[in-house]
Parts: sequence; structure tokens; C-alpha cells
Amino acid sequence: MSSVPSTAVQHMTDSDRLTLVLIARIPLADVADFAAYEDAVLPLLDAYGGRLERRLRSDDGTVELHVVSFPSRHAFEQYRKDPLRIRHAHRLEASGATLELSEMSDVF
Repeated sequence: MSSVPSTAVQHMTDSDRLTLVLIARIPLADVADFAAYEDAVLPLLDAYGGRLERRLRSDDGTVELHVVSFPSRHAFEQYRKDPLRIRHAHRLEASGATLELSEMSDVF
């Protein structure tokens, strides 16, 4: 449950969402392991109000970029603690991917 009062949630706009950019660099030999991890965990986003706004991949699959948003930091933290996501963490480790996660804001 979110600690945000229900009246605040009703007034929350898309610009209030927490937006994150993930850049993953994956060794060529381990692209399949990374894909298996992503296939297992990306469907969990919806349960936490998360949205995969954009997903980009290099032609050889060794670099992947995700733009993801959540309704709050709390929702993102809950997603990261999801038991199924944790259960599949070994796939991410097996992929040898290095990850860079940055919180971003819209620039108008």
C-alpha cells in the first residue's frame, strides 16, 4: 500500500511519476541469459504500477536501454523486492551484464 493519501493519488499526473533509465551492457556470449531474465521480470512491472515506456537494443543485443516509470519511489522499491524478481536474479548474474540506473526528470 502506498503511503500517499488517496486524494493526492487522484491529483497525481504523469509528470509526478518516478522515471528511471537503465543501461545494460551485456557480453555477447550471454545475451540469451539477459533476455531470459528480462522475460521473467518485465511482466512484474504492471503489478506495481510500473510502465516500460521505451526499450531499445543494439543490433547485436549487447546494449539495452529501458525507460521505466513508477507512480512513486515506494512502488519502485516494492518492485525491486518482488519475490519472483529476486528468484530470477541468478539469470541476471549469469548474464554478466553491467547495469547503470539513473533517475531522470522531464525537461521542458
